[in-house]
Amino acid sequence: MRWPTTAALAALLALLGGFYYVYEIRLGPGREEASARKGRVFAADTKDVTELTIKRAGETVRLKREGDGWELLEPVRARGNRPAVDETLANVLTAKIDREIDANPKSPDDFGLGTPAADLTLTLKDGKTLGLQLGNRNPTGVWVYGRERGKPAVFVLGESVLRDATRPVAEFRDRTILAFDVKDVTGFELAQPQQTVAAERRDGGWQITRPQPLPGDSDTITDFLDKLAAQKVREFVAEAPPSLAPYGLDRPAKLTIHTGRDKERASRTLLLGRVDAAKKGVYAMRPGESSVLLLPQEVDTQLPQNLAVLRNKVVVAVDRDKVTRVEIESPKGTVAAAREKDQWTLVTPQPLPADQVEIGAVVSKLRELRALAFLSDDATGIPRYLAKPEVRVTLTERGGGATTVLLAPSPEMRGGVPSAYAAVGGKGPVVLVDGKALSDLARSVNDLRDRRLLGALEPRDVKRVRVRAGGQTVVLERKGETDWRTLEPAKGGANAQKVDDLLYTLRSLRWKDIVAPEGQEAARYGVDAPTLEVALFRGDGGEIAAVVVGKREGDLAYVRTRAQPTIYSVEGRSLGPTPKVPDDFKG
Repeated sequence: MRWPTTAALAALLALLGGFYYVYEIRLGPGREEASARKGRVFAADTKDVTELTIKRAGETVRLKREGDGWELLEPVRARGNRPAVDETLANVLTAKIDREIDANPKSPDDFGLGTPAADLTLTLKDGKTLGLQLGNRNPTGVWVYGRERGKPAVFVLGESVLRDATRPVAEFRDRTILAFDVKDVTGFELAQPQQTVAAERRDGGWQITRPQPLPGDSDTITDFLDKLAAQKVREFVAEAPPSLAPYGLDRPAKLTIHTGRDKERASRTLLLGRVDAAKKGVYAMRPGESSVLLLPQEVDTQLPQNLAVLRNKVVVAVDRDKVTRVEIESPKGTVAAAREKDQWTLVTPQPLPADQVEIGAVVSKLRELRALAFLSDDATGIPRYLAKPEVRVTLTERGGGATTVLLAPSPEMRGGVPSAYAAVGGKGPVVLVDGKALSDLARSVNDLRDRRLLGALEPRDVKRVRVRAGGQTVVLERKGETDWRTLEPAKGGANAQKVDDLLYTLRSLRWKDIVAPEGQEAARYGVDAPTLEVALFRGDGGEIAAVVVGKREGDLAYVRTRAQPTIYSVEGRSLGPTPKVPDDFKG
């Protein structure tokens, strides 16, 4: 190819590239915008509109943009419903003329435009106004006749423009009860005829400030605020009624929500009247507005009706990680456990291994203890209700003093369930708690000691197992990590699942009671002629443990280990059926 031809092609390519850049890249967006605007009644954007006025039969609706929202100025003064206003404007400004019907009609009344169904005025940022008049729907109901104000031509638009322009005034009103973000709330006050309660957010929690300083229940308060923020006005009942008495708003309860602090503090108030059971709502008003509102009845039921609802219901604040000693005095005796590092040990009435889960459960039960009712605000009620506590639990924390929780039965029922009195000794308050706390916290030595029959048995450490039952013996040996083989009565494969089940059953076996501390009456419990014996060995042949199972009586079975004479009772179901030796272990 000759160089003049190459140069010509290069020039053509550059020309095409330049055309593509100018036509598609530089002019493309504008062309697309122009195409989208083609056929529209107006060329403005929604964001340019600062005011919307709609005149229709018997009323005028006027809205003005305020910041990010809208304010309804007529026929009532109220917050505007931004989504509804924006939707109406978008529908008007994107509406396209389907076709022109008459360029200069002799009788606009033929199209319902003599007295329009809706006459819209849109005021723009630059002060210009756009006017659109809407008349009747066409015979098919799909289109509506319209014209620009001041121009004679009649055209048809999509019927949805008229539908939006004639929506009820209530739809242009914001149905938010009180506009606030829960995370921004710094306090609230509820003034009722019987009492005024107030609370403030402090250090991430809540503090009641009226009628007296008390710790607040953060969960209850946050739940109340969440539900209040989510509720919407159900109905706009009346505008400036001659009397507020029928709505119970002549002497209303007053709820005020505070956001921000100091100079940025803002308050929003709601007045609440009577509950209308038939309408399942409660009447309300906002100060400075003339409208009587009907709110969902849940707004009333969610209000904290008294101080007790808002109070912190935690009976005792416990930092589980700092507790170093637990002591329990109850009808089951006195038992104490001490923790060193992360390990609990029973120290009273004698040193014994402790059940780590059970000790932790006692601490957890105390942490979860909640007041159902308050009987005194301090320790003054203790002599009356807890002079003779049935259960006394004392916790000692690292670097701190001891805290004692007192509990005693109460004759009161709460929700059909027995209750108990409870208080922190020397401090109070005295409260009612679930009566189950008495049994949850009254623990004996046997309840809290380590009741694993074989202690910290690890099945993976077992290399050989000997099982005797029904006059037969089988010896099994681990082969690899998961396989087993039979050595006696004959060499061969073994049922590995059956062997593993046996080992894990023994590891989880917990005794229920000590029936013979010194092994007395062995014949009575059948351990002198056992129904099952299992011996576990290490790889070097040393015995890890051996378990002897005696009689089974009802739901119980009696067992002991070869290492000590003590005979225990266990739940028979935890042992499972006695295996058939050697058949059950054959591979």
